[in-house]
Amino acid sequence: MTVRVMLISPAMNSALREARFDGDAPLDRSGRERARAAADAVPAAGLTLSGPSERCRETSEALALAARTEPALSGWDLARWSGRRLDDVAAAEPARISAWLSDPSAAPHGGESLRDLVGRIGGWLDSLGGPDAPGADFLAVAETAVVRAAVVHGLRLPAEAFWRLDVAPLTLTELSGRSGRWNVGLGRPLTAPTVH
Repeated sequence: MTVRVMLISPAMNSALREARFDGDAPLDRSGRERARAAADAVPAAGLTLSGPSERCRETSEALALAARTEPALSGWDLARWSGRRLDDVAAAEPARISAWLSDPSAAPHGGESLRDLVGRIGGWLDSLGGPDAPGADFLAVAETAVVRAAVVHGLRLPAEAFWRLDVAPLTLTELSGRSGRWNVGLGRPLTAPTVH
């Protein structure tokens, strides 16, 4: 069965503005306002999901979505780096940051490697087209790392391609197809329709 998976990246928060490894920070006022303004631009879906982070759940609420929290859409587990600024970690652990950025199997932070993240999200994505799937259209608010991992898996890109993908806040990335054969529509901004 062909399915459509629409992934919305969450709105802005202070962790993103400060280049922090997220650490489950809430939306800031600007992010919340922009998400509310984009609510009318969200496409309909048979099943609406949200990653479990506070940022994803708050974005779902601001977009007026009745989303079910989906543990499989958890953000990248960066363990002891979580909540820390990228600059601080790079200054304190330059060799570990270098390994993390160059080796998809490395997990110097003690959490999930890039390869593990892509495998986890790919497994979730491929499970959606099975006979027990609740519908053909899925909408999920998911952390940017999850969106990037889904694109890497969907297009069968090498894991290193993850670092070359940018996902802006409040953009829609769409994957359509089925396990083993996905097409991708990248980064459409969520903007409310113009009324004339």
